[in-house]
Amino acid sequence: MSPQNDRNIYLIGPRASGKTTLGRLLADHLGRPFVDLDARFVEKHGETIADLVGREGWEAFRRAEAAILAETEQTPGQVVATGGGAVLVPENRAVLARGLVFYLQAQPERLAERLMADMNEAQRPKLTQLGLREEITATLAEREPLYLSCAHACLPERGPEELLQFALRALAAW
Repeated sequence: MSPQNDRNIYLIGPRASGKTTLGRLLADHLGRPFVDLDARFVEKHGETIADLVGREGWEAFRRAEAAILAETEQTPGQVVATGGGAVLVPENRAVLARGLVFYLQAQPERLAERLMADMNEAQRPKLTQLGLREEITATLAEREPLYLSCAHACLPERGPEELLQFALRALAAW
């Protein structure tokens, strides 16, 4: 594997932007292992994100998430779907910078549609006391500058197969 090929590929973006879906497709296409940080959290901690957040708060989850993200560096060549808020932690942004980062962009309306179709509150607990659409808009406004600062490439809102083609073209350019 060339040095470029063994860099981890990190997928960032808001909840329901398609990170896990694209991550699986990209990993399969490239023959790389796939890691979903949220799923890894559940495996490692034996509880849902919502359970930890409800008991100890978002800061406790962010610490646990940061530890799991840091562990991904021990195995090069993976495709890693991060949580939507992973970019909030400076140490996480440093880990991301050592890999190749794709930002999956999505309009707030589309994110709301996807979340309403699959609320999965154990995996995606509420971030604020706002309604869903307002929460998405506020969260995206806060995080978008961080997503953009971390991204090597921005992938526009598209279907999974088209996103895969965008990602493959970006990888070929590196």
